[in-house]
Amino acid sequence: MRLDRRFFLVCSFFFLIPGPAPAAQGSPAEISSDEIRADIGFLSDDLLEGRDAGTRGYDLAARYVAARFEALGLRQAVRDSWYQSVPLVVTELDKRMTSSLTIGGRRFENGGDIIISAFGTEPRQTVEAQAVFVGFGVASAREKIDDYAGLDLKGKFAVALSGAPAGLPSEIAAHLAAEKAAAAQAAGAIGLITIPSESLLTRTPWARLRDRATGPAVGWVGADGRSFSRTPGIVATAYATATAADALLAGSGASLAAIRKQAAKRRPLRGFPLRPIVRLERNAAVSTAASSNVLAMLQGSDPQLADEYVLLMAHLDHLGMRKDAKGLPRIYNGAMDNAAGVATMLAVAKAFAQDGRRPRRSILFAAVTAEEDGLIGSQFLAKHPVTPPGGRVVAVINLDMPILTYDFQDLIAFGAEHSTLGPIVQRAAEASGIALSPDPLPDEGLFTRSDHYRFVQEGIPAVFLMTGFGGSGRQEFQKFLKTDYHQPSDRINLPFHWNAATRFAYVNYAIARDVANADHAPQWYSGDFFGDEFAPEAQKATKR
Repeated sequence: MRLDRRFFLVCSFFFLIPGPAPAAQGSPAEISSDEIRADIGFLSDDLLEGRDAGTRGYDLAARYVAARFEALGLRQAVRDSWYQSVPLVVTELDKRMTSSLTIGGRRFENGGDIIISAFGTEPRQTVEAQAVFVGFGVASAREKIDDYAGLDLKGKFAVALSGAPAGLPSEIAAHLAAEKAAAAQAAGAIGLITIPSESLLTRTPWARLRDRATGPAVGWVGADGRSFSRTPGIVATAYATATAADALLAGSGASLAAIRKQAAKRRPLRGFPLRPIVRLERNAAVSTAASSNVLAMLQGSDPQLADEYVLLMAHLDHLGMRKDAKGLPRIYNGAMDNAAGVATMLAVAKAFAQDGRRPRRSILFAAVTAEEDGLIGSQFLAKHPVTPPGGRVVAVINLDMPILTYDFQDLIAFGAEHSTLGPIVQRAAEASGIALSPDPLPDEGLFTRSDHYRFVQEGIPAVFLMTGFGGSGRQEFQKFLKTDYHQPSDRINLPFHWNAATRFAYVNYAIARDVANADHAPQWYSGDFFGDEFAPEAQKATKR
């Protein structure tokens, strides 16, 4: 039998994975920068073709992580398997037929002043209805905001300006902006059309929004055989700008320029009915793909606390292969995003496995799929817990794209201020000689944009660490975002600072161990927005 040389390369990696070395009882955990480098090197190798969910490259990466878990002597979290199957459904626009939005009889083709992305699982879709402008289209009883008050949305399109009203804390604003479809559904709408604000177009030009929308939409298939959706009542979505937005507002006495100007001046936006009838036509191709989360656990030592699990997670997928401007395939290796996060998780897992002092609570390790497609694997895991009967996840520590090209002086701990995880993070950072800094990118709403947020939505406190902007941090961080983020250049040959990688792993290990050994599970703070929103009945702590 003739075998591809790549087969031997994969096998050599798996056979060379070391088994767990014995650790002296009570000895401090050891974390090796060489092993972190080796893990990143393999996971970002061209052989894995960018680890896109549902592809052979991702499956090779998953097999590698499973082999590492097994070598560490961890337990399987799923019966007789290291894998939690995640059935994916993939919807792509049919390039043979043009999708369109017809507004008051005027037809706008996709890719001009309107953007229609792949959506749902229907190959052919036509939705026609009246429309209502709903300001920012957000609603929150806690924040005393309801852009739908006094408006009749039943069976209609909601037309909303992107973003959120001025004056809200950045993470709350990001949450409300991300929940517009839910707010529209609650008001009775069947569709959502978003008009980009000036601030959005400044950050993300229309051409880039359009390019992003050309990709497939990925979801997971539920037990009923249908693609899961938190907003099944919203059956059609689109973006509209320039002439298309003006067509929506025709005859209302308002204009796109006036609405954007009002929003830029931080003034409230009032809603009103729109005159034109809107007709959305979308043509798509629907397929399925198989993927998996890779899971392992370390059993806790305290019989009273072992059914409480601390989840350490990192997304294993990246962008796969894409064609460049010349039509040639390019591999998006994702060394920093997120081979570095997975390698950090594996280093922490090894530290726990070899420490000799099992934590009181159990630890669940998860390398999840399809984060780049919309936090799909983490949502599936949050909706399909693998803890034994009576067990529950009590805290989440997420490892996503640590920028490890510099010797960081500080860390940003997203989510720490919302729960009693905050003091634990503070102690771990101080013990490592690392400062904690406030969010330097509040407009990005990063707390709501990574995998841990799927567990926040289930009422579970979470934290997500990012290397900070102290010293050369801002320059190095912004350099990566500008030149390497989601680019083929995100490779192992970036100037990794391997001592920084070790320090990052150590502080996350210290946080996880302190959470696992604490007398009480983390609690949301009393009066915190996310605790009130997602865990209203849970016992709360007083913030000191």
